[in-house]
Amino acid sequence: MFSPQALQARLTDFRCRCAAAGLAATHQRFVIYRILLESKDHPSPEAVVARVREQIPSISHATVYKNIHTFVEMGLIREVNLLHQTSRLDANLDRHHHLVCEQCRKVVDFYDESLDRAQAAEPAPHGFAIRRYQVEAHGLCSECQSAGGES
Repeated sequence: MFSPQALQARLTDFRCRCAAAGLAATHQRFVIYRILLESKDHPSPEAVVARVREQIPSISHATVYKNIHTFVEMGLIREVNLLHQTSRLDANLDRHHHLVCEQCRKVVDFYDESLDRAQAAEPAPHGFAIRRYQVEAHGLCSECQSAGGES
């Protein structure tokens, strides 16, 4: 997902942001964040727990979930809630959009500058202040299409 230089820059930023927030950049936090940075599949919190346990078998669900919540609050990652299913996590904070497979629930980043300029033609109702726009395109991934998925 990130070049080696970009990955290193984000890990350095992680340490700085932890220090600024008064949080220790512990080994556990570092492993959790690195796994999120290296994930291309927008993992669920449960998938993150499983991946972290490959490196730290004794880590608890609560520790992973608490750190994920902390990372969201710090703006290090975003939660992507798709199709009203479980939350998915995204450490790619670059401006991008998502392709969502309606069958297997795969989520893939995609970039389109014309979509980056999207704005509502009318003011948002109920005094809602829009901070950013992100497009989700729903359909079938190539694997589900090849497997004869629904159209």
